[in-house]
Amino acid sequence: MATESSTATTRIELTQTTWLAGAAGGFVGSLLFGLFLQYVIPAPMLEMAIPAMYGIEGPALVAGWAIHQFHGVVLGLAYVGIVQFGPLRERARRFPSALAVGVWYGVVTTVGLAVLVMPLWLSAVGFAAGPPFPNLGIPDTLMSIIGHVLFAVPVAVAYAMTVEDTA
Repeated sequence: MATESSTATTRIELTQTTWLAGAAGGFVGSLLFGLFLQYVIPAPMLEMAIPAMYGIEGPALVAGWAIHQFHGVVLGLAYVGIVQFGPLRERARRFPSALAVGVWYGVVTTVGLAVLVMPLWLSAVGFAAGPPFPNLGIPDTLMSIIGHVLFAVPVAVAYAMTVEDTA
């Protein structure tokens, strides 16, 4: 006589709404981070460094904002992919652990992008005022962490609010 057992599993559907939430969260988070860059961080990041990454000589504030917003949307989509298919999936889909995942993503994007990638990129395009590699200056790196967390928390909240559980 055979016995059957059933285990309940939870599957998370990655829907168009989830991707849109990542993009929208990235856009909103980039607005917050951009305002922080423009009014709190003293370096002319938005008007000089960010446009310089794409060969645009500054000051070019509008171009800096547009590029910054584009980066935010792309990183919002990347967040969705990372948490959906990675080990943080369960934590990212409910509160308050989703907030902690957002803070984690803010720190990771700071280390990966502001500390490592941006100095190399600006050096490669010949931007003389770029930060050293690795970009670990204090208080600049701490301010960058705050800005990236301001960016990442809305992404994490948007994802957690839209992810669907199906059994």
